Formats: sequence, C-alpha cells, structure tokens
Amino acid sequence: MTPQQFIAKWQAANLSERSAYQQHFLDLCELLNEKKPADVDPTGQFFTFEKGVDKDTGGKGFADVWRRGCFGWEYKGKHKDLTKAYAQLLNYREALENPPLLIVCDLNKFVVRTNFTGTPTEKHEFDLDGLADGKNLDLLRRAFADPFSLKPGRTQKQVTEEVAKKFAAVADGMQARGIDPHAAGHFLMKLMFCMFAEDIELLPKELFLKTIRNAKSDPAKLAKLLGNLFDAMANKGGTFGADEIPWVNGGLFTNVDVIELTPTEIRHLEEAAAYDWSAVEPSIFGTLFERILNPEKRSQLGAHYTGRDDIQTLLDPVLMAPLRAEWATVKADAERQWDYSKTLKSAGKAQKDARDKFEFIVESFLARLAKVVVLDPACGSGNFLYVALGLILDLEKEVLTYFTARTDRRVFPGVRPTQLRGIELNPYAQELAQVVIWIGFLQWMRFNGFIAPSDPVLDTMENIENRDAVLDLSDPAHPKEPDWPDAEFIVGNPPFLGGKMLRNGLGDEYVNALFKLWGKRVGAESDLVVYWFEKARAMIEAGRVKRAGLLATQGIRGGANRDTLARIKETGDIFYAVSDREWVLDGAAVHISMVGFDNGTDKSRTLDGKTVTTINANLSSAADITQAKRLAANFGVGFMGDTKGGPFDIEFTEAVKLLRTPNVNGKPTSDVLTPWCNGKDVTQRGREMWIIDFGSGVSESHAEKYDSVFAYLKQHVEAARIASRSKVKAWWLHERPRVDMRRVLSPHSRFLVTPNVTKHRLFAWMSAPMLADHQLIAFGFADDYTFGLLHSRVHEVWARSQGTQLREVESGFRYTPTTCFETFPFPEQTDAQREAIAAAAKQLDTLRTNWLNPPEWVRRELLEFPGSWDGPWRRFVEDVDKATGIGTVKYPRLVPKDEAAAKELKKRTLTNLYNARPAWLANAHKTLDEAVLAAYGWPADISDADLLARLLALNLSRASTTHTESATDAAADDGDE
Repeated sequence: MTPQQFIAKWQAANLSERSAYQQHFLDLCELLNEKKPADVDPTGQFFTFEKGVDKDTGGKGFADVWRRGCFGWEYKGKHKDLTKAYAQLLNYREALENPPLLIVCDLNKFVVRTNFTGTPTEKHEFDLDGLADGKNLDLLRRAFADPFSLKPGRTQKQVTEEVAKKFAAVADGMQARGIDPHAAGHFLMKLMFCMFAEDIELLPKELFLKTIRNAKSDPAKLAKLLGNLFDAMANKGGTFGADEIPWVNGGLFTNVDVIELTPTEIRHLEEAAAYDWSAVEPSIFGTLFERILNPEKRSQLGAHYTGRDDIQTLLDPVLMAPLRAEWATVKADAERQWDYSKTLKSAGKAQKDARDKFEFIVESFLARLAKVVVLDPACGSGNFLYVALGLILDLEKEVLTYFTARTDRRVFPGVRPTQLRGIELNPYAQELAQVVIWIGFLQWMRFNGFIAPSDPVLDTMENIENRDAVLDLSDPAHPKEPDWPDAEFIVGNPPFLGGKMLRNGLGDEYVNALFKLWGKRVGAESDLVVYWFEKARAMIEAGRVKRAGLLATQGIRGGANRDTLARIKETGDIFYAVSDREWVLDGAAVHISMVGFDNGTDKSRTLDGKTVTTINANLSSAADITQAKRLAANFGVGFMGDTKGGPFDIEFTEAVKLLRTPNVNGKPTSDVLTPWCNGKDVTQRGREMWIIDFGSGVSESHAEKYDSVFAYLKQHVEAARIASRSKVKAWWLHERPRVDMRRVLSPHSRFLVTPNVTKHRLFAWMSAPMLADHQLIAFGFADDYTFGLLHSRVHEVWARSQGTQLREVESGFRYTPTTCFETFPFPEQTDAQREAIAAAAKQLDTLRTNWLNPPEWVRRELLEFPGSWDGPWRRFVEDVDKATGIGTVKYPRLVPKDEAAAKELKKRTLTNLYNARPAWLANAHKTLDEAVLAAYGWPADISDADLLARLLALNLSRASTTHTESATDAAADDGDE
C-alpha cells in the first residue's frame, strides 16, 4: 500500500472508532511494511489489540494497541477529542510497562508523544495528508522498529557523528597495519552499505550485525562469511544461510575482496553496526567518511561540515526555482483540463479524452523530471548531488500525489541517481560519492513509502568520473581542456586556492600548463575556483547547460576574479547571488559568495535575499562601479610596497650594532640599513624593525664591500632565497624593490601609507627613510589635504566597493592602488575648501598622535650613528666631514618614559582606537567628512548608494576615451601577495 492509497482510503472512510480502528492499524502496518500483531505474536503476549490493563485510578480497561517496548496506542473516532485518548493512555501506561511512546489517533490525525524517564515530553503531530511527507512515515516506522531513536536530545546529526567515530577506529587500525588505503576504503564502503541495507530492510533485519557477533572471536571465519555475503550481493542475489539476499551490484560489489580484520577492529565494527543506520544523514556522513579515508583530511574528522540546509540555500534558486515554476505552469494547464472534464455530464468519449489529456500533461512533466541532469564538476563526497537528487524527488512526489489523487493509476518515482553527473579528482571521494548518493536515494524511497528498486538494487555507478575537471594532462606536452558532460544544471563547491598560492599548492609544472591552456580566458592572478566559473559560463554560452550555481571565495568580487563574472554578464547574466555567507571549508568556518547565472533567460534578480533590478559583477546592486575607469591624473602615485623575498628584516638591537660597525669600503652601514614597517606596524604599535636594503641594480662585488651587513645576509638570507621560488638570482637584493615607488617617494620627508588588508581603512604618515613593505600601499603625497581626502568616508565607501572583502567583515578588505585609488575621482575644490579639508585632517592626525603617544608617557631620544650626506639619512646628518662626505646621523626616536608607560602604550593601537571609536574620534571624522563632501558639492547625509552613483558618474565623465596602463609597476601587483 502506498501513502497515497492509504490517504485516499481513510479520507473517504466515515466509520466509527470500533468499526474502523483495527483495519486502520492493519493498513498502517502494510504501508510501513511492518508485520501485523497476529503474524508476530499469535498469543498476544507482546503485540496485540485490546490489551487488558488495570487502570491507575482503579478498575479494568483496554488499550487499543500495544507493543512491548515500543508504544501504547489509543484510537478515537474522526474528529473526536484526542486529549481524552491521551488521558486514557496516561492512566494505562504503568500497566503497559511504561512504553517509550504514547500514540493517539482519530483515524485522520496522529499525535505521537515521547515517554522517556528523565526527559521532557516531545509531541509530534500530523494528519493523513502528512503521511505523504517522508519524515512522518519515518517517525511511525521508528515507533515500531527503534522508538529510542525518538528520545529527546538525540539527533540524526549526533547518530551520524557517533557512527563515523566508530568507523574511524576501524580505519585507524587498518592504516596502522599498512593496508593499502584504496583497498581499505573500498572494503569499508561495502561494510557501510551492508549496515545501512539491513536497517532499511534491503537485507534481512540484523543479518549483518548477527554475522559479526556470531564470528567476532574468529577473524578468519568472519572474513569468509563476509566474502559469501558480498558474493551473493554481487551475483544476482542468492542465499546466505537461510536468508534470501538481493542482487545489489551497481559496481560497489563488483570487487568482493575481503580484508581480514583484527579482533579490535571487529569490536569497533560491531559497535558501529549496532546503530540505526537508517537514521544516518548522507550529506554529513559523506564528508565524515571522506575525512576518515583521506590522510590529508584525517585531522578534520572532529571539525565542522556543511549540512543539507546550507547546500539547499544554493540549490533552491538555481535548480528548484525553474522546475517549480515549470510545474506551476503545467499544473495550471492540467487543472483546466480536469475542470473541463468535470463539466461534461456523461462519462463518454469527450470526458475520456479530457481525462486522457490531463494524464498526458502530468505524465509528460513526470517524464521531464526523470530526464533532468545535474552536474557537479568538483563533487567531493557527493553532498551537492545527494541534496539535489532529494529535492527533485520531493517535487516528483508532489506531482505523483497530485496525479494519484485524481486517477486510479499507480505511478512510481522515475527519478534516479543515474541522472546525476560528477567529476572528482580524489579517488576516495569519487567512489564514496556514488555510495552516498545511492544510500540517500534508497533512504528517500523508504522514508516516502516507496519500494526500493531491485534486480539490481543499484544501477551501474559510472556517472561520477575520477579525473581533473580543468586540466587534462594525459599528454603533458599538449595540455587540453577537459570536456564536461552535458547537463541542464551545474552546481557545486569548486576548490578554493588564491592566485598567489597556486604554485605552492599545485606545483610549477601544473600551473604553467594551466596558464598556457587558460591564459586568454582566465587571468594568472585568479583564484583556482574561477576556472570552474569560466568553464560553466562557456558551456552555457554554447547551449550545453542552462543554469549554473557555484560557490566561490569572496575574492570572486574583485581583481582578476571579477573579470570572469563580468564575462558571465556579457554572454548571459547573474540571476542570484549571496555576496557574504558563512560556510565550512575543510573543517573551518569561512565566508564565501554564491553565484547563480544563466544565458540571460531568467529576468528575476535576487541578491542577499532581496529582489533587485540588477546584480553587478562585484555582486552588488548599487551603481555598477565595475565600469569605473582608471584616471590618468592618479597614475604613478600609489604603489604596493617593497617585497623583500627573504629575511632581510632585523630587530632594532641588531640594527644598532650593524649601524656602528665599519665596512671595508669606508662607507657607513646606514647607506643600506633603514627602518622598515609592514601592515602590522600601522594597525598595531610600531616594532622598530629595520631592513638591509641595497636598492636595485647593485652588483655582488659592490654589496660585499659593506661587509658588516653582507656577512649577515650570507648567514640568514642566501640559503633561504636560493631554496625559494624566487626568479631573482641576485639573492642579496630584494625580490621586488619597487623602483618607481622609491623614485616618487624620495623627494618627500614623509609619505602616506595604508595597509593593503585591514578591517578599518586606516591611513597614516611614515617618515623617510622608512621602507614600506608589500603589505602596505604607499602614496607619494606629503600634504594634509590628500591625507584628509583619502581618510574620508567618500574614499572609504569607494575603496570598499572596489576592493575585495576577506572572509568576514572583521578580517578586513583588500585595497589595491589600481582599483581603489587610480579610479577615485578627486573633487574640483576651491582654495578655501582645500584648506578646510587640510585643517580637519591635521586635527584628526594630531588627536590620534596624542592618543597613541601621550606626552606624559613618552620621551624623545636621539639615536646617533655614521651616515652619508647624500644617503637615505641625509636630512638627519650633521657635522659632515667634507673629505669623506660622512657625518653623524641624529635620528629622533619616541620611547616610553618607564616600564609602566610601556605597558600602557601596548594597548594604544589604531585598531583598538577605531574599534572603540570614542566620541572625539567620531567627531573629528565627521568634521573631515563634511569638509570633503562640501568640496564635491554633495550633502553631508548622502547615502552610500547615492555616493557611489555620483562618484561613478564623476569617474566616467573624466575618463579619457583611450586608456593606457599606468607606468608604475602597481598594476602587476594588483592582487594577493
């Protein structure tokens, strides 16, 4: 009996309780595939109707149905008061041996209450229509087979995690014995399937568990029994002892090899088999099992994982929204035919034709669902595909329920796992994905009251391919773009690896081939995930795929990554996006973006849960600042700082020693030794780090004559540099000395810097001869006006929209000179407006400086050492010897007055200041923002969206018709370092 038949029969029934309740319960047993009371207990000792009881309140009574250790069940007539039925059960429950579940039913409504000692009562309610929901069917099955699984506080997630730990113990034992990992993995998957199969009764109940228990003291005997069982499952079924075994096959049991387990491993396997595997959640277990089998992921076993609800967040709009919209249209057409047929008075040919047309319309849509193909080209252990299959099956069941409610025909689900396609590089995950998908399918069939397929139970599993999805190196000399199978939908979570990390993660040979193959379509600085986006885009453009929905790092919104999203919009469009969402990646919580795109057919647009008119390539819906052009007026001013490429930096005490050590060339060490700072020195307190810096183009013979520092470099830098990936053979020189930056900054006694990644967009002054590290963006400005303009809300809003956020907001966003600064339009201010901005900026800097270094806690001291009159320290050199050109550098330093002051000063950082944002700081920025907005001629209360729109308009109006690349090397460094 199917759920739909049961529902139809008992909705139509109008019988009294006494006339109907036993037949109702017997039908329910048939629906749940449970044996009836008289079949298992002819004498009524533990499972019976009309169980006689002594009431707690005195006298005799009868419980309608009772099963020892499972439930007491009381019926009432339709629409009668079930609270009275529950009261009766409470009166009977001690006489019924206090069953774990108390169930009442009025032939239409079911109420299941838990009755476990020491736990609060939980109530589960549903009506006849609710039996079409697999969760409710499963609830009733568990009432018969495993009522303790309904004990409050015990979740499917917990059961799955506990089972995975038991399996991990088996895997650990096999690994310690040196068992081949792939052979061990395949064997464990067969064991996993057997445990699941017996708990959903594909195999006889507890067959596998009893087999283990009967032979656990004899590993060789158990191995032989398992081999016999596997052989029966592989070879079109057979017998195992006295039991009939179904033909499973599907590829899983093509290899029936058995690994003999140790007694300890058998004990862990027995503990795992004792769990109710029908309650295992495939979307969780796949990930956990992959971590068990994969040594690289083994440490993540206890970490977080991505659950069904998270995956469904992407699948609903990408996969299910168009299918549900299509069904709504089909259903409306079918309803018109059905309504028309009812208007015909006689059951003649006209009415039959109308009914036939109704059936054709619905059956055509069911056939269409059975042909939906979903591809996950980086499928891992199959989570996305498993959830996608369940969602399509849910829709198919909805259609079947609608169809069978109007016809007498029995129609079974036609959707199958074979409609899914996957590509996965890891062989463990590839094989596991197929098992997870089939387990999920069989679980769904059982939960929803359908009979599992047979002969074989599993179709041949060849739809998950084990190969690289973006690079075919079968002929290494001629790398090719792999072909993906045609599909209607592409979904998934491709691998994340930043552009700067590709070589470390994948190796030079692979990356060189990747760049050679994809160079014209994907920028070299792009994240690895972008290759999947570009491939999906091309397949949509070619008409081989309709829609795609993929996850990406938040970096997809900026830099070279954004170019691919822009191309998606050129050949189609983005219809769905989540710009910032928490996710789980390799066991760690991260923040990601979700993007759904097609060929432009879908005209709806949803961004971050809101309906919008457009979604830009940076996953915003405001002004499309991705159109912004680089402005020639801003070229050659902002630079990424120096990339040292080795441990050239040294601490202050070591620097002082070297500064006062003579060299064989008679030159002072201060020629090549200066203060150095990175992003941390700006956001936290300066650490007084120094750096050995020969600049650029200096030969080894010249450098070695500064023998005091050269000896230091020989000891600390040379070996590390040679062993690195550096292509700069002059190991005594920095990897990227940023020659143009040095040239632009050299005339100034101070210059502006901002960290390339920071939570708060901070700008600060640095004094020459400080060398800015690559974690800083340095600007060739020394005036308060520009400091104020860049530190204003106007520039921050623009920079945030042009930059890319890292993970969550607290981790900050990236600032690059080409996108954030060179596109930023300055105002056309008057002299008075310029002065107002400069004054507000100077006041902000003064207040901040006083807070960072209160005069009461610091003192100024001079550091003295030899220096050249024309060297980097020239503005601090005094008493120059005209013959040698060498004098004394008198470098002023701020130091704590005492230990107590030093302790307090550690707390005084720009990050802490802007986190707290005291009133004086907020007011100083407010004054600055008002002055800057006045220079633009815009209102002080302008919204961020309006501000971006006006800045974009200003940018485009100033952009020249032809654009040349900046003469600086900043463009080459626009990205991760």
